Amino acid sequence: MYRKTYKELLQWKNEAKGKCAIMIDGARRVGKSYIAEEFGKNEYESYILIDFFTAPDEIKELFEKYLSDLDTLFMRVSAYYSVKLHERNTLFIFDEVQFFPRARAAIKYLVADGRYDFIETGSLLSIKKNTQDILIPSEERHLRMNPMDFEEFLLASGNETMFPLIKDCFEKKTPMGQALHRKAMDLFRLYLIVGGMPQAVKEYAESKNFEKVDLIKREILELYRNDIQKHAKGSELKAEAIFDEIPAQLSKHEKKFKLASLKKDARMRDYDDAFMWLKDSRIVNICYNADEPNIALKMNMTRTTLKCYMADTGLLISHAFDENGLVSEEIYKKLLFGKLEVNEGMIFENIVAQMLTANGHKLYFYSQSDNEDSASRMEVDFLITKNKVTSRHNIQAIEVKSMQRYTLSSLNKFRTKYSEYAGTCYVLHTSDFKEDNGIIYLPVYFAALL
Repeated sequence: MYRKTYKELLQWKNEAKGKCAIMIDGARRVGKSYIAEEFGKNEYESYILIDFFTAPDEIKELFEKYLSDLDTLFMRVSAYYSVKLHERNTLFIFDEVQFFPRARAAIKYLVADGRYDFIETGSLLSIKKNTQDILIPSEERHLRMNPMDFEEFLLASGNETMFPLIKDCFEKKTPMGQALHRKAMDLFRLYLIVGGMPQAVKEYAESKNFEKVDLIKREILELYRNDIQKHAKGSELKAEAIFDEIPAQLSKHEKKFKLASLKKDARMRDYDDAFMWLKDSRIVNICYNADEPNIALKMNMTRTTLKCYMADTGLLISHAFDENGLVSEEIYKKLLFGKLEVNEGMIFENIVAQMLTANGHKLYFYSQSDNEDSASRMEVDFLITKNKVTSRHNIQAIEVKSMQRYTLSSLNKFRTKYSEYAGTCYVLHTSDFKEDNGIIYLPVYFAALL
């Protein structure tokens, strides 16, 4: 399956020329190992994949004994894996490197040697126990891998024509047209419910069976739950409670995470480590409130006020509808055709958070509560900074609407109050493209291009 990460790996290979390694970071089951091995097969004369989750002790010991004798290290690894090494044309893949941080620390010396290229893959890479005894190498470039985006999903499903059209209409600011917009929305809804986890996408492409897809997604959710229990040391109960509460929190009209639903008198300082663990594991995307919507969103964010989205919306669907342990084919089809009486707002807002994250955006929103002055009370779903910073109008406000009928009172208040800061304002909705009164209305699948 085509992944854009492959193109970024090619760029690294051609630019770095062995002078730095690359670390592919991402959630479990997001496709890191697959893409690294495909890259090794296609772009090098030979490659060696060392999976440190299953690697025997004698392989790990080589990194303890022979870092000062790399000739012996390479000779022994070559003999163990029965792979001939070719100078400047062999790739070493250190898979699941978090299970043996010593190999990650060795990158400094392996890169300095210059004979071979090195790709590392891993999850939970910034968790304290995976870094506390090593010096993180400066010779390590990072590449974050996300769930498959809408374009990758379409290609995996055999559709090569829809996304080029979407991109063309986005760039030219023209409507798709009724028939093509309806088809694009049908495909987007399919992406919503299947999600972007490669195993789930592959299963749908081959079988078109939603229950088989759901079974794969539930296995991934259970894997995440086991990771929380095993690796979130000191925060496992709180992280699991947050994880279980995500669908209920997102289904509310106001999607800010309410700690009181977990425990009476709960304080954010007591749960901050748990949120950070879930974020660092790439299981969730955290969106912070920005008190002042100016160019320095990070400087004005409030860590105590946040929204917590699932990193993959397909997993959110399986996480939310789990009363009977498996989401039925009937429920999937109702979701596909918009016939299920459910708060679709949480699903659409989650997918927009996912798409913005895939495009490299940090997630921020704006919320102001004022019980006495209704004119000051507002909430805007997302804030992003425009590409080219100018002296004014650098913040782009985004509202997500899943219903055909909606109001824009918060967005209009925001534009009035922060006219110095607010640049282009977007409404992502289920209808076609239009511009009206200084607001750009985009079909929600256009969010993949923001």
